[in-house]
Amino acid sequence: MGYLAQTVEALKRGAFKYRHHNKFFSAFRLRVRIAPLKLFRRMKNIVYFDLETQKSADDVGGWDKIRDMRMSVGVTYSTARGDYKIYGENQVNELIEELRRADLVVGFNNQRFDYEVLLGHNDFFDHTQIPTLDMLVDLQATLQHRLSLDSIAHATFGVEKTAEGLQAIRWFREGKLVEIAEYCCYDVKITKLVHEYGVAQKQLHYTNRFGKKMTVPVAW
Repeated sequence: MGYLAQTVEALKRGAFKYRHHNKFFSAFRLRVRIAPLKLFRRMKNIVYFDLETQKSADDVGGWDKIRDMRMSVGVTYSTARGDYKIYGENQVNELIEELRRADLVVGFNNQRFDYEVLLGHNDFFDHTQIPTLDMLVDLQATLQHRLSLDSIAHATFGVEKTAEGLQAIRWFREGKLVEIAEYCCYDVKITKLVHEYGVAQKQLHYTNRFGKKMTVPVAW
């Protein structure tokens, strides 16, 4: 059985550990080395987190119905475990349990979006009890406007996202779970790199709407 088939079967059975099988991931890992682990020595387990949905805001009747969008694939990277873990829809509660056990969960728009999606699967999920750094919320408080993760990644590292959320929804409708998983892993990788860069450099770069590279301080 080939790797892609194994990935699909692993997603159906349960959590799948993603170990940089994507060639671009391996090259990207070599290009960008930012923060040694000693920078995070006081934090036992940082969990970087992202998920993709089965439905769009239009599908469910608006952004006030995020809980109805349903998770297709969720991905974490645990600094304690040292690798990626992929969760299918039927492993949502296992994903939630990993977030609950984390010393810190880091994401980008995870408070307003990702956590709301998880609440659609589990009414007892209380994200207020999870130590969380939502980098979008933190940056918005400083800049008084929203930034995209893509804008930060492009200005800071010279890379861009490989797809976007609507493409992930189309993949779900086509049954392409592997493509969703790899895209989501890439987003978690970018999230991790952005956070580590901010911790090490105390600043991030982004591109404004005029295409100019800007810098914003962070205190992570």
